[in-house]
Amino acid sequence: MAVEIPVEKWTGEVREITLGATADEGGTRSHTVTVGGETTLPFLHFEGEIPNPPRVAIEIADRKPDDWSPLLLETWSDAANDPAAWAKAAEEAGADLILLQLSLTKNGDTPTTAEDARAATRAVLEATGLPLLVFGPGQVDADNELLVAVAEEAAGERVVLGLCEEKNYRTIVAAALAHDHLVNSRTPMDVNLSKQMIILISDMGLPLDRILMDPTTAGLGYGLEYGYSVMERLRLAALQGDKVTQQPMLVTPGYESWRQKEAKVGEGVPEAWGDWRERAVLWETLTATALIETGADILVLRHPETVQRVKAFVDQLMEK
Repeated sequence: MAVEIPVEKWTGEVREITLGATADEGGTRSHTVTVGGETTLPFLHFEGEIPNPPRVAIEIADRKPDDWSPLLLETWSDAANDPAAWAKAAEEAGADLILLQLSLTKNGDTPTTAEDARAATRAVLEATGLPLLVFGPGQVDADNELLVAVAEEAAGERVVLGLCEEKNYRTIVAAALAHDHLVNSRTPMDVNLSKQMIILISDMGLPLDRILMDPTTAGLGYGLEYGYSVMERLRLAALQGDKVTQQPMLVTPGYESWRQKEAKVGEGVPEAWGDWRERAVLWETLTATALIETGADILVLRHPETVQRVKAFVDQLMEK
């Protein structure tokens, strides 16, 4: 006897958003990347359309990070000393997108200047043809100064500027409006706060097809299940027709995983934890694949081995 699979009929869909601009569109990217467009829950191909697979961004920095796991720094080797070389290495490692993380300081305690941010952005744009995301260091004044400079330097490239949070979104959104960029809207793990931030950004005049939604997440074992449930509720609301939840979601499993001791520390831990390198890569991989299953459209990763594993996972899930 044949089993009939119940099919849900959704009234909404995730908004499609395109990152980057080619020469024909006023930019210099070799190609663009489109995310979103889903009309069903993740990978239920029998129920709706999933036109664009989740995409992987590799995080690089404007200088060699002093707070990353030595495993990561060893893996990226000399490339981590120069953002242009790092961007090239990330593209070779299989990145779909490059995320440039700006630092608060350079050379220890000298503040990063607007000119430093411009130079790093220009170097990365010239080193790779991939669409670019640029995130500030996470302090209001520094973010405002640096991201305005980045927006000017990358005018026409349809870069994603971040992070737009309640305390600083006005300046960043204004820069995005002036120079035809996108923004990343980040809020703590809360459905209503996510919606509110999208509304505030949209009320400034930035079209919804230029806003990514970053609901914040957590690493495996550190609140992942809560972040998963929030993302799941956002995606359900989107498919039920709530327009301000229909933004593609960006998550940062690389940052969340590699700051936990299971990934970051190799000494003074129980022997039962096993090989440090494999454990660390698995921590990032399992965090990322769980978030893919709840609707993540862009995953920001740090280790090239994780990138390959996650992309293979996505390829399997995209087979109908």
